[in-house]
Amino acid sequence: MLLRQLEYLAALARERHFARAADACHVSQPSLSAAIRKLERELGVPIVRRGRRFDGLTPEGERVLLWAHRILAERDALRHDLSTMRQSLSGVLRIGAIPTALTAAPLLTTPFCDRHPHTRVSLESLSSREITRGLAEFELDIAMTYVDDDELGAVRVTPLYEERYLLLTPNDGALSGRGVVRWAEVAALPLCLLTQRMRNRRILDGFFAAAGVAPVPAIETDTVSALYAHVATHRWSSVISHAWLHMFGIPEGMRVVRLEDPSQLPQIGMVIADREPEPILARALLELTRDLDVRSTLDGVLHGHLGSR
Repeated sequence: MLLRQLEYLAALARERHFARAADACHVSQPSLSAAIRKLERELGVPIVRRGRRFDGLTPEGERVLLWAHRILAERDALRHDLSTMRQSLSGVLRIGAIPTALTAAPLLTTPFCDRHPHTRVSLESLSSREITRGLAEFELDIAMTYVDDDELGAVRVTPLYEERYLLLTPNDGALSGRGVVRWAEVAALPLCLLTQRMRNRRILDGFFAAAGVAPVPAIETDTVSALYAHVATHRWSSVISHAWLHMFGIPEGMRVVRLEDPSQLPQIGMVIADREPEPILARALLELTRDLDVRSTLDGVLHGHLGSR
């Protein structure tokens, strides 16, 4: 039984005329008549008294009409309830984010909480593989990750920004005075990088390999904060994403130098499992994301640091 069939029946009882009921429902008269006959077959009772014109409903039809009104009213109440929820949402939004995208998360979570003050956010730092599993097993509502990851599976993507890369190096470093540096030059520096278990490092290794070199970092770590703590000693340089500047800035005594852009920049985006219905809170975050311009915000931070030199 379809709600549409019940709508046709209610319209027919109200208009007491097949053609007028069909016009009210914006369908042809044969379509309305066929739908009501199908409803009669599904319920196993006659609903309409048929003659040369509409002659009213059978006793069974009157009972079906009562239920139709009740069901359609419940449908309308559900729509109203969900509309109210969208305007005054509550609950916990579960977000998974790769560690290298966490620094940009406040650009989304802060306005989300401002718009929906009765909600709470659970933000977890997860690997790409953990994000894929969490979305598939309903443990996450939405995620921030590299959107070109082949392991993501069936997801819907909302792009946020392209990851741009910078050399973070001491003021007196060998390449600190340059406007742009090459990947092969960076590989020769004393480096602190993320571990090869992390997608960001594997991406960087690909860029180094395309330049014909392989970096051998003196320090490897699995957190951006630990990486920053080490380079702040002025002993090492690092390759950072421009999004990290939003959170960590540039340590005293260090500077950033633009790295030559590869042919294709990796893209960070919001991903949600490709299924219906979408989690209400996740949909609310996506609606907010479309109103924001994370790319321009992060580019502005980047240009501010490069322009301040």
